[in-house]
Amino acid sequence: MGSEDKIVISPLKDELIDDINQTNDSFKVFGRLVPSFQSGKWSFEEKLFDETKDIRFPDDNLDWSQYINQEDKALFLAYMNNTCIGQIRVMKDWNRFCYIENIATKKEYRGSGVGKLLLNKAEDWAKQRGLIGMSLEAQDDNLGACRFYLKQGFILGGVDTLKQSYNPNIETTLYWYKLFN
Repeated sequence: MGSEDKIVISPLKDELIDDINQTNDSFKVFGRLVPSFQSGKWSFEEKLFDETKDIRFPDDNLDWSQYINQEDKALFLAYMNNTCIGQIRVMKDWNRFCYIENIATKKEYRGSGVGKLLLNKAEDWAKQRGLIGMSLEAQDDNLGACRFYLKQGFILGGVDTLKQSYNPNIETTLYWYKLFN
C-alpha cells in the first residue's frame, strides 16, 4: 500500500449494502488452538495441521437496514480507492460488552492493518455507548484469527465444546474478550 492508498471506514448506508459480502473471502485453516483451564487461568497451545485447507463461510443474508443509524448495532465498511476491503459488524450485548458479530478483510489486504483499524472503530463505537469491553467468538481451528485477536489485546475468557456439535470439524468455540481500562 502506497501513501496515496488511504483507508476510509464508513458506517453502513443504504447505498453501501451491496458491498457487504465483498469481503467474504476464503481463509487458510492451518492449525488449532488447544485451551486449558488450570488454577482459574486459561492457557493454550497451538497444534499445526499436516495439511492446510481453504474455508469460506457462507455469505450473510441479514436485513442490513437493521444496522443503519441504530444505537445498539452497527456495521462499518473499510474502503481503499472506492473498493470495499473489510468490514466489522457489532452490537451492544446484554453483558455491557460490544459483541463483534463478524470481522472480515479481503484476502489481499490481510496483514496490512485493515483489521486493526476496524477493531479500533468498534472500540470507539463501544466506548461512546459506555460499554466495558469487546467480545467475540472464533472456532478453535481458525488459528490465524486467534493469533490476530491475541495480537490486538484480546484474552481467552472461555470455551464451549457443545455449541458447534452439528459440525464434526469444529471441536471448540473460543470466547475472546478485550476489557477497556
